[in-house]
Amino acid sequence: MQRNGGGVGAGGQPWVLRRVRLTWLSFMLFFILVFFPLIAHYYLTTIDEAGGPDKRIFGPRPGGELCEAKHVQDLCRIRESVSEELLQLEAKRQELNGEIARLNLRIEACKRSIDSAKQDLLQLKNVISQTEHSYKELMAQNQPKLSLPVRLLPDKEDPGLPPPKSARSCRLRSCFDYGRCPLTSGFPVYVYDTGSYPWGNYLDPLVKQAFAASVKGNIYVTENPSIACLYLVLVGELQESSSPLPSPSELEKQLKALPYWRSDGHNHVLVHLSRKSMTQNFLYNVSTGRAAVAQSTFLEQQYREGFDLVVSPLVHALSEPNFLEVPPQVPVKRKYLFTFQGERVESLRSSLQEAPPQSFEEEMEGDPPADYDDRIIGTLKAVQDSHLDQVLVEFTCKNPRTSLPTEWALCGEREDRLEVLKASTFALVIAPGDGQLVASAGCGMRLFEALEVGAIPVVLGDHSKLPYHQFIRWSEAVIIVPKPRVTELHFLLRSLSDNDMLAMRRQGRFLWETYFSTSENVLSTILASIRTSIQVPAAPIKEEPAHEIPHKAGKLAGTDANLADNGDLDLGPVETEPPYASPRFLRNFTYTAADTYRAWNRAPGPFHLFPHTPLDPVLPSEAKFLGSGTGFRPIGGGTGGSGKEFQAALGGNVPREQFTVVMLTYEREEVLMNSLERLNGLPYLNKVVVVWNSPKPPSDDLLWPDIGLPIVVVRTEKNSLNNRFLPWDAVETEAILSIDDDAHLRHDEIMFGFRVWREARDRIVGFPGRYHAWDVNHQSWLYNSNYSCELSMVLTGAAFFHKYYAYLYSYVMPQAIRDMVDEYINCEDIAMNFLVSHITRKPPIKVTSRWTFRCPGCPQALSHDDSHFHERHKCINFFVKVYGYMPLLYTQFRVDSVLFKTRLPHDKTKCFKFI
Repeated sequence: MQRNGGGVGAGGQPWVLRRVRLTWLSFMLFFILVFFPLIAHYYLTTIDEAGGPDKRIFGPRPGGELCEAKHVQDLCRIRESVSEELLQLEAKRQELNGEIARLNLRIEACKRSIDSAKQDLLQLKNVISQTEHSYKELMAQNQPKLSLPVRLLPDKEDPGLPPPKSARSCRLRSCFDYGRCPLTSGFPVYVYDTGSYPWGNYLDPLVKQAFAASVKGNIYVTENPSIACLYLVLVGELQESSSPLPSPSELEKQLKALPYWRSDGHNHVLVHLSRKSMTQNFLYNVSTGRAAVAQSTFLEQQYREGFDLVVSPLVHALSEPNFLEVPPQVPVKRKYLFTFQGERVESLRSSLQEAPPQSFEEEMEGDPPADYDDRIIGTLKAVQDSHLDQVLVEFTCKNPRTSLPTEWALCGEREDRLEVLKASTFALVIAPGDGQLVASAGCGMRLFEALEVGAIPVVLGDHSKLPYHQFIRWSEAVIIVPKPRVTELHFLLRSLSDNDMLAMRRQGRFLWETYFSTSENVLSTILASIRTSIQVPAAPIKEEPAHEIPHKAGKLAGTDANLADNGDLDLGPVETEPPYASPRFLRNFTYTAADTYRAWNRAPGPFHLFPHTPLDPVLPSEAKFLGSGTGFRPIGGGTGGSGKEFQAALGGNVPREQFTVVMLTYEREEVLMNSLERLNGLPYLNKVVVVWNSPKPPSDDLLWPDIGLPIVVVRTEKNSLNNRFLPWDAVETEAILSIDDDAHLRHDEIMFGFRVWREARDRIVGFPGRYHAWDVNHQSWLYNSNYSCELSMVLTGAAFFHKYYAYLYSYVMPQAIRDMVDEYINCEDIAMNFLVSHITRKPPIKVTSRWTFRCPGCPQALSHDDSHFHERHKCINFFVKVYGYMPLLYTQFRVDSVLFKTRLPHDKTKCFKFI
């Protein structure tokens, strides 16, 4: 027991020792880990303090002395830079977070606005739909839709109308079948082949050839006789032949044998064209039935007023008149006051020679007509012998032309007669002494020659029927004096003013050019006379088809900051309207039925709101008219004031209108693209028509700007400046802004010009002005581009004009002018100014005081060449010869703002005025 107890006591002592050792070891370890670092830190600090601040080893050094080493300094700078950037990035991050929060709020607001706008738009669409439906219902109630009348053509053997009491009593109402010519028929005309009937072999070859050429190019001629409204038969002039001509009975049988004569010849016209003063009136004893006769010579018992037609002689059968040989219309007074050359043809048929001449008193008392030819000869010789004025009268000829009985024969050759007439202010035309001869080819020839050279015709004898007298108001171009007033003739001619004589000479020139000058004009005038008589509207005029060049649009075009500076002028509504075409021309029938005299006696243009002469086709539905009245009150017009509402509206007398930009270009793609981009955002722009004048197509990789409107690129047949004024069918507006590809115009300038043009629709309204001047030393006209206080031309490189003038320029203006434009590759703008001034007798309008409108930095144009101005001098003088006078008119007229340089409140705007 002791041993075990001793064992336990002995064994417990090591365990205690081990525990004591472990406790001591833990205490020592704690002491080393806790107190030793403190003691070491204290010791080191004491050493640094004992050594002084200069010998400090472990302590912090003042002034950043640890960075004295170069690499340490770089690291310090990097640390400082990175710290600053981190601070900046943090600030920016916070700012962007704030901006994102604000944008999120705006996005939410925009989404709510879009939803609200969609609801409003849907409501507006419903309102518009309901309004359109109500409008259609109202129009259907007040204006029922009318369909074109059904055309009922009679059978070939249809006898037609009942026969008149006599052939002389024929009138349109009794001898013309209106059923074959509905208003919508288009007036188809069938022309018999001259070789298909027997007397065709007797026709003058020149007349046959000229007639065939005129028929070939006429728009009314059809080859289908079953639908024809009119049938044309050429019966003269007959050539001089040794073989006998067919007798009247034989000719009558041949006429009745025509395949579409239908027993009485209704709707047939027998055309007899005279080339000589002595014309065979072989239809005198021929019964023509219901067929009308169109010729130069008529006896009173033969002529059927309102049914037959007195036509002009065919002088220029196959030749065009040479405008360079036509004398100018000025000076008004020429060498001779009046001239007459002729020899009276005696006649045994005239009963006037069987009795002594009667006095003027007996004539005025109602006695039978007397032969005044002897008294006329005596009076005219007395005037010549008085030497009060220089006159030329000759009553005998060395080689007189063959003429009809009692008619005054022409003297000499045509060239000799024209030389005398060129020096004559007035040309006497003495009517035949036989009152039964109401129209003669000799008088028609004298009238033609006088009008051709600008001598004012004076017709002695009021019983004569002048060509187309039913339609032409001859009193505006010809002085008609009864033979009893021959003693007062000298006083009458001396009393006319220069302005009156110039107006008559100009009107005579217009009548000659339009109705008499060529075979095409003669045939067209005959057809137009009949068409006008039966009130059938003319056929639509042709438009130039726009053959588009495919192109691809690039990025959306921006807006030039310089163009956005519009000053005080509001351009228009904020929202851009979709393309809107001008109203269609709807006066074709009204013009045909109501404006006959005005149309036949005025040059084509804006006079009295008719668009053309009867020879010209009417405007197509796409072409527009010059009149601005529509019967509707214009939006914003007529309200006065100067507020924003007034200026935002377009104003004027047309409530809604746009314009088309026509831009001519030639191989300047970069310049063109820049010009197109500048049109982005332009109000009231309908479309842009680019006339690609180069034979080379645009580059395949060329990206066209997207301006939000159609850009039509038109391919032309040849490089011609006349292409600028072709009436392209792509142009659907009345207003055309013709602009060069290097023209640099601000939007406010373009809009201002458009507003002004709307108030002067018959004028050229543009920006760069030029004028013409007379060169005293060289006796010629000069083109001047210097700055001046007046102008007579506005260049069409930046100008508004009516589309109707494109028709006149391309189809009515003399071809010689367009040929010269092609020859010089120049002067097309001068030609347009000549045309408009000639038609309107008004100068153009300049609407801006800006000195230059060319694109800065663009490649040099043709106008910078020295020969450019020399060519324009020649053009002006040539155009004057073609027109016969200088049509350009000077003006000091300029359009500016009514409140120009006037200080206004911010809510007021400016409008324009004329100064």
